Order: sequence, then C-alpha cells, then structure tokens
Amino acid sequence: MADDFDELVRTTVRVVSALREAEVPFALTGGIAVWARGGPESEHDVDVLVRAEDSAEAVRVLVAAGMRAAEPPERWLTKVYDRDHLVDLIHEPVESPVTEETLARAEWMRVGSVKAPVAPATDLVVDKLLVLDEHRCDFAVLLPILRALREQIDWGEVARRTAGSPYAEALLLLAHRLGIAALAQHSGRQAHDNRSGAAAVRSGPPASRAG
Repeated sequence: MADDFDELVRTTVRVVSALREAEVPFALTGGIAVWARGGPESEHDVDVLVRAEDSAEAVRVLVAAGMRAAEPPERWLTKVYDRDHLVDLIHEPVESPVTEETLARAEWMRVGSVKAPVAPATDLVVDKLLVLDEHRCDFAVLLPILRALREQIDWGEVARRTAGSPYAEALLLLAHRLGIAALAQHSGRQAHDNRSGAAAVRSGPPASRAG
C-alpha cells in the first residue's frame, strides 16, 4: 500500500511539474490535497482543478509529458493516465464551476519534491460533504480527514455552504459532538429551520391571479 501511495505522489509531482512549466493555472484537490495538508494518505487518483477553458490545454500538456488521454463519460472533468494512475482534471466540481477565484484561494505547499497550489481545507471538506447521499455515506472515512484538518477549516463556512444537505448536517453534528468541529450552538437546527421555512413558503397557497 505504501508503494502504491509513493507512486501516486510521483504521478502528482509529474503533473505539477508539467502544468507549472506550461503555465496552466491549476490547484490540487481531493485526497492528495488532503494528504498535503496533513491528512491521511490517499488510495485513489490524483485530482486537479482547472478552469473549463484550460482543460484541453492541460490534457495536451500532460500527454506531451508522456501520459495518455482518456475519454470519460462525465461532462464535468477530463482524464489522463500516468501509467496505471488516473489523473482527473476537474473543471466543474460538485458545488460550482472552477473559476479564477477558485484557483486564487489555493495555497502553495510542499507536495513530494515540488511546491504546488493546494485547495484550502474548507473547500476540500465542502466538496466531500456535498457528494454524500444515501449510497455514499461512510462517515468512518471522513472523520479522520475532519480531525486532521480541523484547525484549517472554517466550520461556519462549511455549515453555510452545505446547509442544503441533511447528510452533511448529520456529519457536522457528529463532528461537533466529538469535539472535532467548532460549530455555533444549534447551527444544525438553525439550518434545518431555515430549510423548513423555505419549504413552507414554496408549498404555501399559490399567489392570486386576480387582475
């Protein structure tokens, strides 16, 4: 397992070096970014944020560096392979499209033998919470990440940006009860009340059409 992760880091270094040399704007995200910020090692692919308008150029640069392109069925990312290691070039993560402002929030950090822009911990956690649903709801995987990054996370911002997800609300409440998340008291209940109020307005009697 350690050898696999070392190979993943080497792939990350190759990706970072190629994109930096070609001056393609990007930021690391996903598991490799969590690890760069002090979280657990990732066993998955390398995730990279790029703007939609830079996606094709990023693929071209990485192919020129010896990787091979792949055609994904999804429309929100492109893919390349560095040998057997998958690199996802994501231009529209779960919350919103990648913009210049998204990339500007990244911080330069040491990743393997290079420095790379790494997405902020708050953004990483928001993305992970927003993909939770009844089929993907493994808190045991996410709690170690929250614990490792807790001092870097703006918990109020996470709660605000994930307020529409009951799964995120449940995990944040658990993290709060475990002493991991510093949430304002009753923030989860307030988010629930806000959603309930909005639902009541939407489901209320239709507006009169009288002239």
